[in-house]
This record gives sequence, structure tokens and C-alpha cells, in this order.
Amino acid sequence: MNETRRALLDALSDGPVAGPELADRLGVSRAAVWKQVEALREDGFGVESGDDGYRVTDVPEYGESAIAFGLDAPFEVEYHDSLDSSNDRGRELAVEGASDVVVVADEQTGSRGRLKREWTAPSGGVWMSLVLRPDRPPAHVPAFTLAAAVATTRAAREAGVDAHIKWPNDVLVGAGDDPDDDAEAARRGGRKLAGILTEMEGEADRVSWLVVGIGVNANVDAADLPPGATSIREEAGDVDRRAFVQRLLEEFHSLREDTEAVLPAWREYASTLGRRVRVETPGGTVEGEAVDVRFPGALVVRTDDGEEVVHAGDCEHLRSA
Repeated sequence: MNETRRALLDALSDGPVAGPELADRLGVSRAAVWKQVEALREDGFGVESGDDGYRVTDVPEYGESAIAFGLDAPFEVEYHDSLDSSNDRGRELAVEGASDVVVVADEQTGSRGRLKREWTAPSGGVWMSLVLRPDRPPAHVPAFTLAAAVATTRAAREAGVDAHIKWPNDVLVGAGDDPDDDAEAARRGGRKLAGILTEMEGEADRVSWLVVGIGVNANVDAADLPPGATSIREEAGDVDRRAFVQRLLEEFHSLREDTEAVLPAWREYASTLGRRVRVETPGGTVEGEAVDVRFPGALVVRTDDGEEVVHAGDCEHLRSA
């Protein structure tokens, strides 16, 4: 999206704006303003011109300009109807020097989850990747992953879904003990609504770039999802994806600006804490009660031999004896 289009969307999101004022604010001619307004109309926006200036009356359901319109977070939006992987595209942009860009796709054809697990990403979901350049050491990156989980959970709850987080970043619904839940949901500790995949490149003391991929089963039928998964459609009905993405981005931006707020927010929505867990780590299996999370995202597990701090691993919620 070019700078003029973005500035026009920002100006119109505040309410009616007269043509001469728009031209001054955008630093272009009245004719250029008219061309940009016509381009918005071609994108599906309803734009009326009255005595008080240009006014937006309708916004497209989804897409680049639709998401950017009224977005209260400093992200440039790049939208695709179909994409192999938003994280792959995010890495391309990161290597080119981009920052604060969100890549959004209606569907993904080659998506993946943690540990290279398959992730189904059909049309109707929310598939997005944030390209960031945080001034942080690589050791702090897990805090951004937890922030993404919190932002996703908050957006899901506003959409009417009682979502919670399983350490570190799986967003789930239910506890996996519903009679209708399958074995995968029972093993996982709930039906999976969303997943997060973070990739980075950096040196010992700083992050060069960070790509946070977020996949949410939004307006997707259960039949199109793998075992153990659910969607916003299944739990609460269809969601306005444009509003959902905006809310998620705004919540994430707020948390990345105040990383001290990430862990308290994560604890608020975590279903792992207080549960007996089994965590498969690179160094072996850790089993016990999950009692806390420490910055930047390590899980504290109380075992028979004392507390262990787990920085990475595959966590399973165990049923009470």
C-alpha cells in the first residue's frame, strides 16, 4: 500500500474530511485525492461526498485496505487471497529490511505449525505473520510469542469464544474432557483454536528480525479441520475477520510496547498453571505440576525432585489421578 493511500485511510477513519483539507494533509492535488477516493470505491469502499466532505459509509469485509482502515496500531498491511505461507513471505520481507508489516492471507496452501506439524489453513480463517525488528536480545523472543497468544485469546474472547492458553502458545477451547472431544483434544487439553509459530534471525546480543505467525480457525467448518481442532464458527458463529485482525494487532502492539505486562496477562488466560503436565524437552521428560511462568516465557514445573525451569518443549496436560 502506498503512503498516500495509507494517509487517506487514516484521515477518513476520523470522520468526514473536506477535499481541500485532504489534499493539504496528504500533500497532493485535489485531483490526486479524487483518484485515491475512486480507487477506494473500486476496492469496495462506500465513499460519499457531501457538504462536510468525504465520508466512508461502507467498508469491505476483508482485505488490505479494509484491515488498514481504522487500525489503531502502526502496521502496514500486505494482503493475499492465497499464499503458500505467510511466514515464508514474512521472512522474505524481513530479509529485504521490512519492519512492522503484517502479511495476511485468506488461505494458505503450505502452512505448518511447531515441530513442522501440518497446519490446515483453508479460506475463512485468519492467517497472518507479523514482521518485527525488536531492539531485544534473542533470549527475549519468547515474550513476543506469549504476547501473540494473549492478543489472540483476547480477540477470541471478544468474539464470544471462551479461549485459554496452553503453554507456551496454543490457544484452546474446553479442557479436552467433553464427551464429544476426540482423543487428540483430550491429549492436548482442549480443542485447538489457534497456533503461533515464531521464527527469527539474530546475533548473540540482538534480534535482526522476528516473524510471528498466527493462525486462527475463524470462519471454518469443523469438517475442514484436523482432529482435535475447533473454530470460532463452531464455538460462537462467524466473526467479522476484519475487526478480529484489528483487535489482535492492537492488543499485540500494546503488549510489545510494555513487555512487563506480558507475563501477568498470560497467567490470566493460562490453563496450564496449576495442572499436572508432562513436557517433552530436548533434555528429556519433565513431569509435575506447572506452578508459574518466568520471563521471557519459561515454565516452572514442581516435580518430585524439586522445581525445574523448562524453556522449550512439547507440553501435555495430564488428567488428575
